Amino acid sequence: MTLTVSAAVLLGIAAIAILRGRYVGPGAAAVFFLFGFFTAGTGAYGPIKSFCTAVANAITQLT
Repeated sequence: MTLTVSAAVLLGIAAIAILRGRYVGPGAAAVFFLFGFFTAGTGAYGPIKSFCTAVANAITQLT
């Protein structure tokens, strides 16, 4: 059985865990959220998405 999970869901879960663990404050979390949000609207989106896809494909080839 194969389970697929969106990167947004995984990063959201990680963000919640970090906030609940008090490793980072709400202010810093908001800054990183806004950074990601605004980065998605720039030309950096394509290379970042390509890199993440390549890493995900490499991980699946390890098994």
